[in-house]
Amino acid sequence: METQIPKGWRQVALRSVCEPTRIWNPLREPRDEFWYVDVSAVSRESLAIQAPQKVKAAQAPSRARKIIQTGDAIFATVRPTLRRIAFVEKQYDNQIASTAFCIVRANRQEAVPRFLYYALQTEFFNEEVAKFQSGASYPAVNDKDVLNQIIALPLSPEQEKIAAVLWTIQRAIEVEAKLSANARELKQSAMRQLFTLGLRNERQRETEIGLIPKSWRIVECDSICEMITVGIVVKPASHYVDNAVPAFRSLNIREDRLDTNKIVFISKKANDTILSKSKLRTDDVLVVRTGYPGTSCVVPPEYNGANCIDLVIVRPKQNIVLSAFLSRFFNSESGCSQALRSSTGLAQQHLNVGAVKRTLIPIPAIAEQKEIAAILQTIDRKISVHERKRAALSDLFQTMLHQLMTAQIRVDKLDIDTSEVENLAGK
Repeated sequence: METQIPKGWRQVALRSVCEPTRIWNPLREPRDEFWYVDVSAVSRESLAIQAPQKVKAAQAPSRARKIIQTGDAIFATVRPTLRRIAFVEKQYDNQIASTAFCIVRANRQEAVPRFLYYALQTEFFNEEVAKFQSGASYPAVNDKDVLNQIIALPLSPEQEKIAAVLWTIQRAIEVEAKLSANARELKQSAMRQLFTLGLRNERQRETEIGLIPKSWRIVECDSICEMITVGIVVKPASHYVDNAVPAFRSLNIREDRLDTNKIVFISKKANDTILSKSKLRTDDVLVVRTGYPGTSCVVPPEYNGANCIDLVIVRPKQNIVLSAFLSRFFNSESGCSQALRSSTGLAQQHLNVGAVKRTLIPIPAIAEQKEIAAILQTIDRKISVHERKRAALSDLFQTMLHQLMTAQIRVDKLDIDTSEVENLAGK
């Protein structure tokens, strides 16, 4: 590590502060079953073990060979730039991980386990490891490439404090993620109720799309829209410019909201002439064609006059169906199931304009549409609040990770409770 480090810190090879690990031999150590942690079991978002498999020893994959313990950090050596890194919590003690992981087991006389877990996440560490990867289809590094890397190591008390600060932020991120997930579940439940029971305590009737309130009618989408067409599909990149008219793509469409990251732009001249057919208006509904077909959102006023690429543009007749209601129905279980049934393609599902036109839409009175949309919008706001908090905390974590691990911020003199982090490491 080229950066200056303060007095009391030292630069060491990772292996010098680690203990040896063991390979599981099924013949010498028979087991009935165990938790198996494959690379896919580690979340790239949370950097935690989230989806291990419970496997019978007799059917265990050949790669299931590395014994993990509480407090280990595991670093995926296959495609290391994807950063499949996790901390082994108590519930996975003495379980088995794939040979595609390098097991980093702290020598607790030298290093704090969770400090090493955070050291593996730093930009510098990952950039250095990536220099050793080889292979075209599945680029990988060896365990020694990971363990030979140099890290900056403060004294153990400061390691514990650094780990405690980062873990506190990480825990807050997890809380916001759970709250967001709970709000999404609430929304899905609310949509099931609202699109089958309505708000007027009516009797229901059976239709082609399931139960709906008796007074509602079912119509094809095409009959309640001024226009259903598709955005730019022929060589869209040929129209890109640095900064002019926004053009949305599938990656910008989220459930009932626009994600304005990674927007591309087209020229104003092209937007007003050869691409004017797909010029957007406020309250148009944009529907994803490829990837997650049927996902939709409404065009807000600030993007009136924008354009889109390979999206279905639905322009509802507002006196019959409100955009906010229609978009939320597209995102409901009933709307999504119709889109999936109509989609084509094996490698990547694709939704065409005709399928959107034929989609069956339940239509209540405008007043009830407004109320339903308002209820769901309230839940959307809760989701948005938690997602913004999570994003802000994630940014804070990355900033603090860099500054703490490079000693730009020191916590050695601060009174920080480290007991909870120590307990989590099985200390």
